Amino acid sequence: MPLELWTFLVAITLLSMTPGADTLIVIRNTLRGGAYDGLVSSLGICLGLFVHATLSAVGISAILLYSATAFMVLKTLGALYLIWLGFNALKSFWNAKNMRQKAVEKHPFSFWISLQEGFLSNVLNPKAVIFYMAFLPHFISHEHSALSQSLFLALLHFIIASLWQAMIVYTIVKANGFITKKSVRQSLDALSGSIMIALGIRLFLEER
Repeated sequence: MPLELWTFLVAITLLSMTPGADTLIVIRNTLRGGAYDGLVSSLGICLGLFVHATLSAVGISAILLYSATAFMVLKTLGALYLIWLGFNALKSFWNAKNMRQKAVEKHPFSFWISLQEGFLSNVLNPKAVIFYMAFLPHFISHEHSALSQSLFLALLHFIIASLWQAMIVYTIVKANGFITKKSVRQSLDALSGSIMIALGIRLFLEER
């Protein structure tokens, strides 16, 4: 497997594991309606990745068409953005505040409501749009279709994110919400932040 693809898999795995809006939706809906609620919400979230990949590919194709320099600038910004995400994760670790876990009232499970909540949560998340637009160019070859490559990378992200979120659902159901504990979330922030900064620096130096 090419080194670039390994880099992508590591970065996407860390992104998926970092607590954020998607994680909170899965946790909330699992507590609300049980495992099915959480898993279907996760499906909606992960389907949204293909929307971001398509929009990213359209933008990347336009940039490639008009300016190789602009494409290089976009890749550099992507590396810097990854470093910024890493610093934010470390900041969350350093400045973590006490959080009270609130009981969530149980609700009947609705497939379409859960799917819609997950899908809209991801598609309307500006951070996901920026990440795909800034990060994917590092792994897009000039010699092949940007759209097909973007969708393939989104598929890999889909698989990894689905597995991680399914693990979250299972943990909440079987281990009384272990993944929601403050210490666990802080550890994930510290680990993912450090590695994302390292990956961002590596990608940045590759563009020099």
